[in-house]
Order: sequence, then structure tokens, then C-alpha cells
Amino acid sequence: ACEDIKISFGGDALNDSILLSKMGKSVELISVIGNDREGHMIVDKCKEHSIELRNPLRDDIKTGVNIVLVKEDGSRHFLTNANGSLRKLCLDDIIFLFDEAKILLFASIFVFPLFQDKDLEKLFRHAKSIGMTIVCDMTKCKNNETISDLKLSLPYIDYLIPNDEEICLFTRCSSVEEACVKLLDAGVKNIVVKCGKRGCYVANAFECYWVGIPENVHCIDSTGAGDSFVSGFIKKLLEGESLKECAMFGNVCGGKCVQVLGATEWL
Repeated sequence: ACEDIKISFGGDALNDSILLSKMGKSVELISVIGNDREGHMIVDKCKEHSIELRNPLRDDIKTGVNIVLVKEDGSRHFLTNANGSLRKLCLDDIIFLFDEAKILLFASIFVFPLFQDKDLEKLFRHAKSIGMTIVCDMTKCKNNETISDLKLSLPYIDYLIPNDEEICLFTRCSSVEEACVKLLDAGVKNIVVKCGKRGCYVANAFECYWVGIPENVHCIDSTGAGDSFVSGFIKKLLEGESLKECAMFGNVCGGKCVQVLGATEWL
């Protein structure tokens, strides 16, 4: 038995879109969803937050539905539908018309098995050719991928924002500091590692440092904390703040998120 059951919206890209919209930013979401009840719920949610959803509903896929089990300490476990829309996005679904967008957020590397390195490279190369900044979130690599498996696309990334477990698994390193060195050598411009209670670690070719979290943060649900960090980071990036200011505000947003149930309800 569980204490409570709640239906809510999620997924890295949708969480980021909702939060950035709530922060007053203009957002366009490119994804694929099914022509089913859940898909129509997402369309309505995007309309509610003035998010432009590019791709139409599709009859050939089912909208992804996950079950998130949240423990008393705020940690969570996911039951994921491997046949849902999260696993269906491919390069052909991306419409290369980004209008006047300043940032391309790819959320997240390794979520989409149909996106290979050559596909990421093509997408990122186009984005850079029209002057966009590329920000990438990351999830755990699913098939023992290493840096060499992303050697084409990594050099295009301006800001890579994984968590500590993800970056260490991907680089085969035991510390975030060592992992960042490897990814900087692979061409990533800036790396910001989300490290939970330790705050975040920032690294680029010129400096590296830790940024601590706010005091008196009581975690009851860590769902969406990473997305909240990324959204806060991008908000400040769009406003021309320094890298450290972006990281500090990301920590603030992540800290607020973990103190309420759900990924986007804190704002």
C-alpha cells in the first residue's frame, strides 16, 4: 500500500518547458506523442502554459506513461513503458525551423535510442549554424556508451548538465572532477554537474569550482529536481548572467522543487 497516488505531467523536456514558461520565457517544445487520451492531456497542458507544441498527435505510437515510486526520504524509482513515445523520437521528427530561438535544449541524451551520434551532430551543427547556444541534459547511458560513442556531437555542446551518477557512469570515472576533465578533452565547452546535497560542480577550460545548495532544504520528493535546476540555469543564461550565477540559481530552483510533491508544482 502507498500513502497517496497522484497523476501529474512529466518528462524532462515537458518539465523544462512548463518551468521556463512559468518563469516568463517563450518556449517551443518538439516531441512526439500519441493520438490518445494522454496525448490530448499533454496538448491541453501545453496550451495552458502557452507552450508551442510543434509535432501533431500520431496514431502509430502510444504516449509514454511512467509510474514514479517516491520513498519517505524523497528518493524515487521509475517504472517506464519501454514502448511509449519517449523511445520513439528520431531525427526525422525534428523540424529544423527554430525561428529566433536562442537556446536549443536537448533533454536528454540517452533517453532516445533512435538518436545516434551522427543524428545529434547533424541537429547540433544546424543549431550552431544559426547562432544558437546548445544545452544538454543527460540520463544514464543505457547500452554502456562511452565518450567515443558521442565523439561527433560532444564538441558542439556549450553546456552539459548531467548529475553525478550519470557523468561517472558515462565516463567510467569515480569522481565528477575526473569525469569533467575527460569531457572537456572531448570538446564540451562547459560542464555543470548536479550533485544533490553537495550542490553542483562547474568546470570549463578556465576554471572549476563547487557551488553549494541553499540552507534548510528538506527533501520530500526529488522528482524533477534536475529539470528545475536546468530550467533555472537557462533562465539566468538567457538573462546574460555569469556561469556561477546560473549555477547558483539552478541550485535554488532544485532546492525548491524537492520540498514539494511533483516536478513543476513548486513554481
